[in-house]
Amino acid sequence: MSRAYLVLPASVPLIGMSSPAFAASDFTAATVFLDAAVPIKLMMLMLCASMVAAVVVTVRKLLSPNISGGSAYLAALRFAGPLLGLLGAGLNALFGFLGIAGLGRPVPLEVLAPGLAEATLVLVLGLLAGVVAVACNWAVDARIDRAVLNA
Repeated sequence: MSRAYLVLPASVPLIGMSSPAFAASDFTAATVFLDAAVPIKLMMLMLCASMVAAVVVTVRKLLSPNISGGSAYLAALRFAGPLLGLLGAGLNALFGFLGIAGLGRPVPLEVLAPGLAEATLVLVLGLLAGVVAVACNWAVDARIDRAVLNA
């Protein structure tokens, strides 16, 4: 199997572009994450951590007799998760296009695929964080409604 490599001048900023392209058999979500640029990795980790935190906050609120606290976090994550994913995908695309523009020659799809997969992965994680937050927020709101109606 041959591997395609993107060789760019050192002056081209490639924060969002991936390093060398993968062979087709090596291309998984884990390898996309491991090959991602540091800012994109941080966004992905933050989105994953926020999903776990949303579930923890929800379980804590559902099991606790106290109904205060935590709802604002879930409400904020509903909107911020997808926006952070979109921001990561946009930054990845921006820096990728800056790198391509600096080449001055056509770039094969095999070289672009890891960067596109990275942008898609961060976007999907952002959308997933939003979906988890919406589901958790509905569960917490239902718990609050039941507590208020029973009081």
